[in-house]
Amino acid sequence: MKSNYRFFLTISFMLVACMTYAQLLLVTDQNTNNFQRLLADNGISYKRYQTIDEALANANRGDGLMVLAGKTGAISKRQAHQMKERQLKVYLEYPSYLTSDKPEIKKINLERGVISSNTIAGVAPMSIVTLNDQYFYCYTHPSSIMSIAKVAGFDKAEYGLTETESYPGMFQEGRFLVSSVALSNQPKSRFGPTEVWNRIWQFVFRHVGIEVDTLILNVDVRPTFERNAILHTENFTQSINRGLQWYQHSKLLIHEDWVDLVGQYTKKNGEDVVFPPVSDGRPVGDGSLGILEGHASYINQDGTQPIRWWIRADCQAETAFAFSSGYLLTDDKQYASIADNLLQYLYKTSNLRGGERSDPASTSYGLIGWATTDPDAYYGDDNARVLLATIGASSNLQTETYFPYIIEGILGNFRTSGKSGFRGPWFRDAKLQTLTWQELFDSELTNIHPHYECWLWANYLWLYDKTGYEPLKSRAVKAIQTTMENFPVWKWTNGIQQEYARMLLPLAWLVRIEDNELHRYWLKMVANTLLQDLDECGAIKERLGIVGLGRYDKVRSNAEYGVKEAPLISEYGDEVTDLLYTLNYASFGLNEALAATQDTLYKKSLDKINSFFVKAQVRSEVHPDLDGAWFRAFDFNRWDYWASNADSGWGPWGTQTGWTQSWVLNSLMSHIKQTNFWDTTQDIGKNKKFQEIFENRKQHMLKLN
Repeated sequence: MKSNYRFFLTISFMLVACMTYAQLLLVTDQNTNNFQRLLADNGISYKRYQTIDEALANANRGDGLMVLAGKTGAISKRQAHQMKERQLKVYLEYPSYLTSDKPEIKKINLERGVISSNTIAGVAPMSIVTLNDQYFYCYTHPSSIMSIAKVAGFDKAEYGLTETESYPGMFQEGRFLVSSVALSNQPKSRFGPTEVWNRIWQFVFRHVGIEVDTLILNVDVRPTFERNAILHTENFTQSINRGLQWYQHSKLLIHEDWVDLVGQYTKKNGEDVVFPPVSDGRPVGDGSLGILEGHASYINQDGTQPIRWWIRADCQAETAFAFSSGYLLTDDKQYASIADNLLQYLYKTSNLRGGERSDPASTSYGLIGWATTDPDAYYGDDNARVLLATIGASSNLQTETYFPYIIEGILGNFRTSGKSGFRGPWFRDAKLQTLTWQELFDSELTNIHPHYECWLWANYLWLYDKTGYEPLKSRAVKAIQTTMENFPVWKWTNGIQQEYARMLLPLAWLVRIEDNELHRYWLKMVANTLLQDLDECGAIKERLGIVGLGRYDKVRSNAEYGVKEAPLISEYGDEVTDLLYTLNYASFGLNEALAATQDTLYKKSLDKINSFFVKAQVRSEVHPDLDGAWFRAFDFNRWDYWASNADSGWGPWGTQTGWTQSWVLNSLMSHIKQTNFWDTTQDIGKNKKFQEIFENRKQHMLKLN
């Protein structure tokens, strides 16, 4: 027995000594540092080679071989035969190909990856991933693991792959796993969502012989804190400072050295305005030439994002509001200077208050143009935010300079509204010039659509409180009453939550001027309806409104994806919050509601939302122009920047200097200072010059027959 045992051990040791363990061979002639970091982070050892032949010369039977994007081109018959002969477990990706003829090449535009089988463990069929700005081969194959197609849906291809052109994105040919796109660009190109890509990489690694139970997938753009992080006061202060610094790091403040680019890139109506940002070496402006809109929701192959070269009135005033509040908090005089410069540009240098808008005889007098390339469009919502932001900035800077513009702007919108306080979503100047303001002021109009209407009512209530001019109050109250009597049958824009969020502000200020049981009830009813979708983390889940009442309703087909404005979700239950339309305005409105009522519900909710802002703020060392921003969308289940990118121009990865960044920052600053807009702007009403200007403009602008 002993001799047999010794013989068995001897043979075993000889076999082990002769055995060569499987290894991973990596072929790439390009810079793949991001992918190699992924391997290193997960303890995956490999040997790198410049060519396939080098790798094959060092390959042993059963090794894993990954041929990454580079200049490889076609795999020769000889190379393919050697791979099969040595039983290599092979992963090939664009631009490697097995066919004798080079496939047609296309570039990702609106297409996304769709997991079209149940091959990848933990990933359901029809799951969607992004393949940002990549080239791909137009293969034909009967059974794809992943397809490339333009599909509608949040994280699932809701309408499948029907009625849309589809190409194989990943498929298997025996021992060969083939990708028609360079998946190894995923870390650099910011493919999402991260959770699904973890599973995809586990599948690919498993194919080449590597088992990774828990994959670490570091990303270049990430939330600042995890969901359950405990925040301290300094975290809020740091978040505000980073948010203010983002305005300068983003290179959106226009400088005279590159102002000529604005003329080349900007267009009417904000279409076809997406171009790369200025280079790192270019200087940042001081506000005197304005600020651009923000980043487009498009991720380039190198992980950068282009910007929207468009100058909007609302962005000028709202950014000025943020900088002026930052000045009060930090005593940084540069912030005060930038704020004032932006307001000077808006009201005096640009055309946004020029032309008919500055002519006292014009129906358009006092109104504020939409954008410098389209100044003749007047959105009530945009005007409302411009005016509130100008009020806030004027109060912070303690300046009387903008009093005429504030009063003319509020009265200009008020007198072009109808008897019931509704104005409609927007006007063109050409239409206004065919009407008198008296005709509009006496018109019958009902438009139960808070997004477009209700912050104008807040302006009217604010000005009534400062002047006692009764028509401002009576028409605002009538419009609010009509809206609340029709609750919840409201028109909605990209989702119903934004309508609830916007109504909080005028309802809170209605309590300020008429504190009674009914007005508190209205405020509480809207708040409760909105806050039923407040997650414990501080995000408010998006919800679609009544079918048929949505201006930008759910995308109804694959063909509709990406061609119009659209919601971030496909259905209620998609755990996404919107920082462009909902959460930003909810926080501002809740702060005013808290100040008006001292209701603990509003405080508890507000504390959660502001903590969420700090945690979800963008952190990126690789992309400093994004660091400190807030993207439009956040998937608070995945804790990742993810949503449907169907909205043309303003999808989940978009930034907004005005709508998002400013109101989030002002909410955070109000939070740490325990202040509110209504109280901090009270002194304007006590200003003698303000009262004199109001009396003068009232007589000239509202001289009724």
